[in-house]
Amino acid sequence: MHILITNDDGPPSDQSSPYVHSLVSTLQSAGHTVSVVLPHTQRSWIGKAHLVGKSLQPTYFRPGALRLPNGRFANSGTTSTRPLPASSSAEEWILVDSTPASCVQIGLYHYFSARGPVDVVVSGPNYGRNTTAVFSLSSGTVGGAMEAAVCGAKAIALSYAFFDRNHDPDIIAGASALAARLIQHLVDHWDARTQLYSVNVPLVEDVGRNKILYTDVLQNRWKSGSCFQVLDVPDEEDGEDEAPGEAEAQIRKAEEQMGKKEAPGAGADSERDASSTTGQQPHVRYTHTHFKWAPHFKDVYESVEQSEPGNDGWAVAQGYTSVTPLRANFMHTGGFEGEIKLE
Repeated sequence: MHILITNDDGPPSDQSSPYVHSLVSTLQSAGHTVSVVLPHTQRSWIGKAHLVGKSLQPTYFRPGALRLPNGRFANSGTTSTRPLPASSSAEEWILVDSTPASCVQIGLYHYFSARGPVDVVVSGPNYGRNTTAVFSLSSGTVGGAMEAAVCGAKAIALSYAFFDRNHDPDIIAGASALAARLIQHLVDHWDARTQLYSVNVPLVEDVGRNKILYTDVLQNRWKSGSCFQVLDVPDEEDGEDEAPGEAEAQIRKAEEQMGKKEAPGAGADSERDASSTTGQQPHVRYTHTHFKWAPHFKDVYESVEQSEPGNDGWAVAQGYTSVTPLRANFMHTGGFEGEIKLE
């Protein structure tokens, strides 16, 4: 089977992309042909976006050994601005300075034709869960699979749900072994009504012994107000933004708190200064401020705790693997037809 891999976490990295090398190696060991096109850097929470007007430039990643002598995953490799010569047999992945959705387009149509048609696109494994509507609607992992689906390809969004960030290599290897078997099963038994599957594998010991369940997406929402924290404006506004890696580490730390009584990331409420004048539109004066993405993960885990069994969030919380069949569209609400006449 020819499998195209992308993700939204970028090339292998202990900090932001600790799982993709394990999955690729496991699929290759199972006899599959694996082609890899990844964003050149972390692109989480970007959905199915493309960077309009940007000329994309690939670089080339050569993965190192998967495991070190001590058994830990290495997550290492080298990057070059030019591909290896045609005579080389070394493994090489493509990195694109864009989004998961763009990586899918480039992988499907601009590389790998010599390897034959792509049988399935796997977007992931994501560093963290993509359960519930709040996560799924913004997920670059799901967005990559959506892009593949609207290109007519079979697609699977794969996420590894961690409960702590101590990356036990044996637990990761177990998740990848299960994921490889499940990918094969889904492709072999693809449901004609389904355009993509969202799969969440919990990073727990012996996950292959646990149940694999078909689930619905838990329909939740942000309830605690803005997901942006108000920041003081520095005297000089020529400072650099927080490095993507640092922001990513803070989000992962917050996500790790899911299931606990308190979760970091609560944003401060912004002040509103408004005056009202009877009979006319008030003039609004804005307070100049900055904002930082700081989602309320408490909203998500509380929605899972309060939900009935059967949804994706509930399944992962039990240590089960969730498989959610999806359509790659915004389904309209039924029951509306005819002309709208304004009063």
